[in-house]
Amino acid sequence: MPEITMPRLSDTMEDGVIASWLKQVGDPVTRGEVLAEIETDKALMELEAYDDGVLEQILADAGSRVPIGEPIAIVGDGSGTGSPSGSAHGSAQATSGSAGAQSDPATVSGSGDGQGNSATGATSPDNSATGLLGSGTERRPKSSPLARKIAGELGIDLATVTGTGPGGRITRQDVESAPRPGGFAPTAAAGPSGDSDEVPLSRIQQVSAARLTQSMQQAPHIYLTSAIDVTDLLALRVQINATLEPAGKGKVSVNDLLVKAVASALRADPAVNVSFAGEKLLRHRGIHLGIAVATPAGLLVPVIRDADRKSVSEIATEARELAGRARDRKLRAEEMSGGTFTISNLGMFGVEQFTAVINPPESAILAVGAAQDELRLDGTDVIARKILRITMSADHRAIDGAIAATFLQQLKDLLEHPLRILA
Repeated sequence: MPEITMPRLSDTMEDGVIASWLKQVGDPVTRGEVLAEIETDKALMELEAYDDGVLEQILADAGSRVPIGEPIAIVGDGSGTGSPSGSAHGSAQATSGSAGAQSDPATVSGSGDGQGNSATGATSPDNSATGLLGSGTERRPKSSPLARKIAGELGIDLATVTGTGPGGRITRQDVESAPRPGGFAPTAAAGPSGDSDEVPLSRIQQVSAARLTQSMQQAPHIYLTSAIDVTDLLALRVQINATLEPAGKGKVSVNDLLVKAVASALRADPAVNVSFAGEKLLRHRGIHLGIAVATPAGLLVPVIRDADRKSVSEIATEARELAGRARDRKLRAEEMSGGTFTISNLGMFGVEQFTAVINPPESAILAVGAAQDELRLDGTDVIARKILRITMSADHRAIDGAIAATFLQQLKDLLEHPLRILA
C-alpha cells in the first residue's frame, strides 16, 4: 500500500508537526485535495493528495511530531480501511517503511524536494474543526486540533482568540500570540517556590535555538564594528522617496539602501560571500541576502535573491512583501533558503549597537543599529552628523580579520558616498 511520508519542506527541516488532518479514515481522496496541514520550522504547509484513492490509515495523530521520511498515512483502494488512527505509533512515532518512495501519493504544493513533494505556505479552511460546544446551536470557533491542544495547555479560551487563518480559523500562532489569563498561564512550578511560569516555545523558536547554539559551538565568531556617517545617505533617501511617492510607489527604507549597499560590496568582494565546507570553501556565484524578520512565532529570515542585480525600489517592494508574508506564516520554503549573507537591523528599536549570531551555513551576518546624532570635527568646526554603527560577525574558518575589515571598509565607503549605491 502506498505510504504518505513526512516530506522535507525546507533545508533546515528535520521533522514536522501534523497540525491537523482535514480528511478522516475511509474518506475518498482525489488528486490535489488537501489531506492535512504540516507545521515546519518555518511555515504552515498543506499536504495534498498525489493520487486518487481512499485514506485507509492515519499513522500520526494531529499534534504529532514526525521525522522526515517516516510514514504518516496510507492511501489505497479502500481494502485496508479500518485500522485505528495512530495505532501503535505513540504521540509522534510511525512505523518504518519506504521513506521518500517515489510512489508517495501526496504532495505539498510549491517547490519540490525530489520525493514527489513540494511546498507552499497557502492554507485552506479546516471544515473538520467546527463542532458544537454543547447542546443548542452555539458553535465553538473553527480551529486546528493543534491550536486547541495548545490553548488547553495555556488555559486560553478560544472564544477570546481572533483567528487569522482562512475563514477566520484559529491557528497555533494565533493561540501562542494571544494574551494569557493573568499574564501567562501557570503550569507546573519550575522550582520549590513555584514563582515561575512555563511558556512553550513555538516550533520556530525551538529550531532557531538549536541552530544558533550549533552555530556558536561550531563557528568561531569574530566581530568587527564600524561607525559610519550616514548623513548623506539619509538625505538621499528623502530625495528618492520624494520621487517615488508622486508615482504611487512605496517608500524606500534605510534597510533597503543597506541591502543594496551590502549586495554591491559583496559583488566587489566575493571573498565574504562564502560558506565553510570542511576542507574547502564554497564561493557563491549568486548574492542572496537574508533579511531577519521578527514574527509572533519567532525569527524568520526571508531571502532576497540576486540582490545585486535589483534596483533599490525593487528591493524595497520585495522586502515589504516578504516581511508581510513572514509575519503571516505564508512564506514558501524556497523563499527562506539559499541565503549567502544575512542582515539583522534593530535600529528601529533604538538599539545603537549589537552583535548577531551567524545563520549557518552562511559565514557572516551584519548587525545594524540606529543612526544617532553625534558631534564630529570638520576642520576646526564642530558639527552634528548622523552616525550608524554596524557590526559584522564572521566565521573565522572562512573569513579572517583582514578580509572582514576590507569588506567593512568598502561598505563604509559606499554608505558614505551613497550615489555609488545607485550606480
